[in-house]
Amino acid sequence: MTYVVTDNCIKCKYMDCVEVCPVDCFYEGENMLVIQPDECIDCGVCEPECPAEAIKPDTEPGLESWLKLNADMAKSWPNITQKKAAPADAKEWDGKSGKFEAHFSANPGSGD
Repeated sequence: MTYVVTDNCIKCKYMDCVEVCPVDCFYEGENMLVIQPDECIDCGVCEPECPAEAIKPDTEPGLESWLKLNADMAKSWPNITQKKAAPADAKEWDGKSGKFEAHFSANPGSGD
């Protein structure tokens, strides 16, 4: 098992999870974070820290595509280990549907 970041992170991009990760397995995209599944030690400390509830165990049904996306994007996005400020409009995006189709960006973030 590993944890994955799902679509509710898009345009919310809270980074509370980054600071608690003991193995620094988060990677930053332009408007979301992902977890490198091969680095994740399945400790679960990140899941309750996410205000958007965007982090899920990959054992939940229907998350196969998110596991693949996390693995793929972690290859080209920079590692992030320090919390940054969330976007000013993050609360407005929390819980909105269709964010992946309309707003996902494969562009990397700035990392640490």
